[in-house]
Amino acid sequence: MNAFSSWNDVPLFDSEQAEAAFWEENRPDLRLLESSVAGASEGAESVTITLRIDPRMLARIKRLARSRYLNYQSMIKQWLSERMEHELRDR
Repeated sequence: MNAFSSWNDVPLFDSEQAEAAFWEENRPDLRLLESSVAGASEGAESVTITLRIDPRMLARIKRLARSRYLNYQSMIKQWLSERMEHELRDR
């Protein structure tokens, strides 16, 4: 199994089969995973929710997050926070 040390090494996939084949042969380096989790100290104060999203939209969100070196869930939370602040300012 190959280990990669940068999220840039993960290609953009055009199908679920291509993505599955990639993950069968590759895994992120432990240091990369640790650095991704290091900033998640707010977890103790978070509430888990379920949100249904169209698979194509989720794939696009993940690609965008990866290009910004972000976890896609963190990016979605950031977007929601920014929008909430915008809405509250416009009241």
